[in-house]
Amino acid sequence: MKKTCVELFAGVGGFRCGLNKVSLEGEKVTENGNWEFLWANQWEPSTKTQDAYNCYGTRFGFEDVSNVDIFEVDKKQVPDHTLLVGGFPCQDYSVAQTLSNSKGIEGKKGVLWWAIEETLAIKQPPFVLLENVDRLLLSPAKQRGRDFGIILRSFYENGYDVQWRVINAGEYGLPQKRRRTYIFAYHKSTNYYKEMQKLNDNDVIFEKGLFVKQFPIKESYEAIAEACVSDYKDIIEVSNMFKCEFYNAGVMKNGGIYTVKTKADFNLVYPLRKIREENEVDEKFFLTDTQVEKFAFLKGSKRIPRVKPDGTPYYYTEGAMPFPDNLDAPARTMLTSEGGVSRTTHVIEDFKTKKPRLLTPVECERINGFPDNWTNTGMTQKKRNFMMGNALVVGVIEKIGEEIENIIDKEN
Repeated sequence: MKKTCVELFAGVGGFRCGLNKVSLEGEKVTENGNWEFLWANQWEPSTKTQDAYNCYGTRFGFEDVSNVDIFEVDKKQVPDHTLLVGGFPCQDYSVAQTLSNSKGIEGKKGVLWWAIEETLAIKQPPFVLLENVDRLLLSPAKQRGRDFGIILRSFYENGYDVQWRVINAGEYGLPQKRRRTYIFAYHKSTNYYKEMQKLNDNDVIFEKGLFVKQFPIKESYEAIAEACVSDYKDIIEVSNMFKCEFYNAGVMKNGGIYTVKTKADFNLVYPLRKIREENEVDEKFFLTDTQVEKFAFLKGSKRIPRVKPDGTPYYYTEGAMPFPDNLDAPARTMLTSEGGVSRTTHVIEDFKTKKPRLLTPVECERINGFPDNWTNTGMTQKKRNFMMGNALVVGVIEKIGEEIENIIDKEN
């Protein structure tokens, strides 16, 4: 089985950088891995300037990357591939029957999961690796687990079993405390599917599944839940009725769900100080006295009196955050607002001057594991920060990719 890949919602290429252990020297990109990327799609509907697409194309070439709405893509024209990857947005996945066709399913307009589902149905790739925010497992608040249940039912209907883990990259020796849900699906036609079918669910999670080999967990668990998406008549019934308390590790086999709450078992810490630029940094990144005062307030503890819409008084409280950021711990989760004057923006002590300053774009890239200057492709500094706030941690994908390669080698 060839190691071929198709990438949806490609962004600036995090999956490709991780799977192929990409390096950048000057403008020369070297892919050090074994994956052949056949096709990618990246389209941002809310902006005329397609910065992520331009970055991806500049680094990897524009020939095989599409810049159109994924819903306009004829999935039959997508190349056959071994692995489908994508970091899709967390949205409301509720579905309803169409008025014109009682058997039809209509997702909310623009919900991007259905582009993935359509690709699964038409192309039937042997393996799938997806990334999403950790709250995917909990949404929506009024029907916990429904959205993830719909996704699992979609996989089930298309002939897949699934493993998932919520991984905090900072707990596994990587530079950022970024929690994300990783979903690995494998088709019933694969040897791996048959191998996993023989194991009990506990062994898949704790000993022999995909994630535990690179991201070890403690043997004990704090909570457990079971459910079954195959018990429902169709995906519409799942949307209307399904509830489940999904935890940070789990497996679905034949529609049956087994999920447990686990803790990481790893000791290596990647300190923030290791990503600092040691050369002289542009003066624009340093805080003024006024900004120092503003950040000190934003990051300090608060107890502010407020009033609810019904007139009830209450206190809004926030705990204190380190200011400047702790250089001996991994970076906090980077948001798309990184670099603005806000509570979540990182402020670090400069290597040379010891003065407080903001992160540079290169440091933001390092926190996510991208090569230095990866996003230096014509974007503004603000947009480069935004891209890293949207990106995944490359090192997580690299580790997962190594295990997927081992699986594919056994398919042969």
